[in-house]
Amino acid sequence: MDPILIYGFPMGSSMGLVAALEWLGKPYRLCRVDMLGEMRSPSYAQINPRHETPAFITEKGAVLTETMAIAAWLESRDVERRISFDPLSPQADRMHQLMAFVNTGFTAAFSPLWAAMEGEAMEPAMKSALRDFGRAKVIERHDKLERMIEGREFLVGNRPTLADAVLAGVARWLDFHAVAERRRWPKLAALRERLEADPAVVYATALENGDTNPEAGFCTGYAVLSDVIARFGK
Repeated sequence: MDPILIYGFPMGSSMGLVAALEWLGKPYRLCRVDMLGEMRSPSYAQINPRHETPAFITEKGAVLTETMAIAAWLESRDVERRISFDPLSPQADRMHQLMAFVNTGFTAAFSPLWAAMEGEAMEPAMKSALRDFGRAKVIERHDKLERMIEGREFLVGNRPTLADAVLAGVARWLDFHAVAERRRWPKLAALRERLEADPAVVYATALENGDTNPEAGFCTGYAVLSDVIARFGK
């Protein structure tokens, strides 16, 4: 069977993995999950007990969770090296370094902002403190990533790779939370513009926004979450 990516909306980090699947150029299916509703239901714990996206059903029916584990699965099957590099090459080392940074500290910096936004019963003073702390952390992590970006079209060379996919789903949170103007980090801003114009990212964003029939891609169809849980849940 075709593998299935369970991806979250709105503004899920997993959007970048949809783009990666497009860059990979092999058939896959999608399962679109409302992170503010379906993902929090008790039944979803049968797919991921931590109630998070993304999750991934392999062609053999195994369930993978965590972005880095899914990216590793994609990398191992990228025999044509469309989205990765020879595992023993310095480019692969650089890609893994950047992926790890974006998936850990860079992504985690936004956590206080999400907590403040979603904490309906939270005291105003606590919300304000979380927002202030979150903005400072996001700016600090953007400063670090800006220094890490080299003079290339994408994070590792002149074509998008898994590192760019991991970044694509998260970088837009800067705008969503209105932390700062993206032009504050010119190298990162230019990279984001190239990614946002990339056909695979445009396609992935359209799917995330609910367009079930955008211009043709490698997605072969949608799976219903209840059916995925019934078949592959534990």
